Amino acid sequence: MPTAEAQSSIDVAPLDPGPELPRVAWAPVLAVAGIAGLALLIASRNYGYFFDEAYFVVAGRDHLAWGYFDQPALIPALAAAMNHLAPDSLTALRLPVTVAAAVGIVLTALLARELGGGRGAQVLAAIGYALSTAVVLCHWLATYSLDPVFWTAIVFLVVRWARLHAEGRPDDRLLLGAGLVTVLSLQTKFLVPALWVALVLCALVFRPRRLVGRPLLWVGGLVAALATVPNLIWQQQNSWPYTHMSEVVAAEFPGVGRFLWDSAAGAGLAVGLPLLLIGFPALLFGQRFRTYRFAGAALALVFLAYLVSSGRSYYTAGLYALPIAAGAVVVAGLSKHVVVRVLVAVALTAGLAMGAAAVPVYPRSWAERIPDTTAILTARAFIQSDTMIGDLSDAVAAAYNGLPAEQRSQTAILAESYPFAAAVDVNRGATGLPRAYSPHRAYYYFGAPPETATAVLFLGTPPPQLTAAFTDSEPVIPDLATLLTGRTVPWTVLWPQLRAQ
Repeated sequence: MPTAEAQSSIDVAPLDPGPELPRVAWAPVLAVAGIAGLALLIASRNYGYFFDEAYFVVAGRDHLAWGYFDQPALIPALAAAMNHLAPDSLTALRLPVTVAAAVGIVLTALLARELGGGRGAQVLAAIGYALSTAVVLCHWLATYSLDPVFWTAIVFLVVRWARLHAEGRPDDRLLLGAGLVTVLSLQTKFLVPALWVALVLCALVFRPRRLVGRPLLWVGGLVAALATVPNLIWQQQNSWPYTHMSEVVAAEFPGVGRFLWDSAAGAGLAVGLPLLLIGFPALLFGQRFRTYRFAGAALALVFLAYLVSSGRSYYTAGLYALPIAAGAVVVAGLSKHVVVRVLVAVALTAGLAMGAAAVPVYPRSWAERIPDTTAILTARAFIQSDTMIGDLSDAVAAAYNGLPAEQRSQTAILAESYPFAAAVDVNRGATGLPRAYSPHRAYYYFGAPPETATAVLFLGTPPPQLTAAFTDSEPVIPDLATLLTGRTVPWTVLWPQLRAQ
């Protein structure tokens, strides 16, 4: 059994630096990123707001705050900024995540290079990542379309540090950089601490243990923690509403089977998933990648945490880059075999076809005729959401404007859910409607109707607590809108009773 001194020397000594890294295949990698970015830009023009996206725009434009019920402040603030710079331009609104998608593609190719992959491996990794939901979801602005690039950047910086450490020349500025990227991730979603906990634990188990003791790692962590303070203050002042999101997410959990399927499909069934299934075992058990075993194990640990905690399947998009890169390195190393080349060609052809179906770069009229199947469900969901928001906004405007003028001044628009409220609010500049209210999720914190509102035009199915607080009820739009008049309970009393989720 080695002494403590010997054990320490084992951990400190360089592992196997391996051969010199291949050159970066900038031209083909940037071509993949550019083509993907162009496809996302075209898709951004083919449909209107997705309901989550409409909510983010309204939250940032009309209710900018340090925090929200369901996410930190970055996405609403970014939506507000883009809306201010280019009002009503969906292409401009979605430009930040289009750029994020392109950056994620390049980082995945660079990960393949860090693992020793040459030109073929880098290009294959870039394509595999480009066909995953980490990129496909980037033609609307949302937390789940921006956060994966931050995870990919953190993993890249840590993996590069591990390689340099194994060569005896660690560059701790990379760890500080990873901490600064964590600042952005923490302002997007609160998931990234799970990644860091897993990385630290797995570094202690699999090495390099020196990772845990690097001062700049903890400096970056301190900066990330301090940057989160304003959001934590908002959460504390509002009774920690984000803690309820775990209940909301768990209630929507589709089951283990569906979670596994959606996570696998999100990697890209034709290209990304095969590379991931090759790359994960190679990271965990292969001698070639033993320097990075801790990172592969950390990603596997986070995946299990999502599964056990009933997380959403799209959370896994931040885990794809490293195993896809490792799989690409393995496959590229076998490319001299004709069978492997044929399989790769078939997979790439199928993957590109599926990616084209998922990203609506084609006219809207084509999308409306596409069968509603799993492979292309995403594209149809965009069109359906666009139609829902536009139709709902127009219908509510017609119903509200149809009320007598004296009644309109006393009537608030109240929605059952935040998507309904956001659909009204996002188009208020065009419809001239007053702001909408909703007791659902983050909209509850946007405030109750004023006491001057003695009537409400309710969108959805009125709950019993609401109907009991009014003397009269009249359907205005069948199965959609009800006019409630004669309020008998103050909003200060009624509003907390209506809170949903």
